[in-house]
Amino acid sequence: MIMQMHTPIKIDRAEVKTRLRPIDPKSHKGTFGHALIIGGSHGKIGAVCLASKAALKSGCGLVTAFIPMCGYIILQVAIPEVMVITDHNEKSISEIKFKIVPNAIGIGPGMGQEVETQNALHKFLKSNKTQLVIDADALNILSVHKSWLKLIPANSIVTPHQKELERLIGKWKSEKEMLKKAVAFYKQYHLVMVLKGAPTLIIENEIIFENTTGNAALATAGSGDVLTGIITSLVAQGFSTIDSAIIAVFLHGLTATLSLPETGIQSFTASNIIDYLGKAWLVAGK
Repeated sequence: MIMQMHTPIKIDRAEVKTRLRPIDPKSHKGTFGHALIIGGSHGKIGAVCLASKAALKSGCGLVTAFIPMCGYIILQVAIPEVMVITDHNEKSISEIKFKIVPNAIGIGPGMGQEVETQNALHKFLKSNKTQLVIDADALNILSVHKSWLKLIPANSIVTPHQKELERLIGKWKSEKEMLKKAVAFYKQYHLVMVLKGAPTLIIENEIIFENTTGNAALATAGSGDVLTGIITSLVAQGFSTIDSAIIAVFLHGLTATLSLPETGIQSFTASNIIDYLGKAWLVAGK
């Protein structure tokens, strides 16, 4: 029924260009938004590094990472432009507290699912009013505690890959059934859904968008962390969540196309997505 009612809208350069906006020449870092990336755990600080750097390379004026103490030196050395706040715990997130006022928050990359981390997420969700981009372990925790989904600010974004989506909405036997379940999920929780895959789909209410960029090179570790950073950056800059999701998946996929002559598919990594974001922005804005 859903597919008969709504043919997917293609996310191509023309669609993206209508959602972009000119840059004010009098802008400064304070007018380009402040993104906060929450995540990381012992051995998985790289996920936050990727998301934070992607946020910067997508135009955000200020980026702060909230991580366990074990990642402090890693973050400060790897990305000197990113500010860092640490949990009091060494290896995992146990309490999410900060004094800054971010414009958007990306949460989940590399975060792990320790019991104390789950409790920290629950406590954070009960008090948070800032729009979220929810990925990875934060999604996995929420799939176990589905009642917490109602605590998420409306029009926030979830970015599940296929297995994460299955944990959230249940199994399906066909794409039509999956889309029906995803639309029902949106209607229940009012969360924009970025369904990562080939192709990536975005769902807002009963409207389905289908991305046209990307290739098999994106099937690499850290690719989703980068996408989280890009989306969070755009939301922090003041784009609506649906526009942020659409622009981000287009740019994310386009980097894989632009890089192929130099990297090929096999040698493409998540860091290459970040490296080619500048060229992707130039193509999108033409």
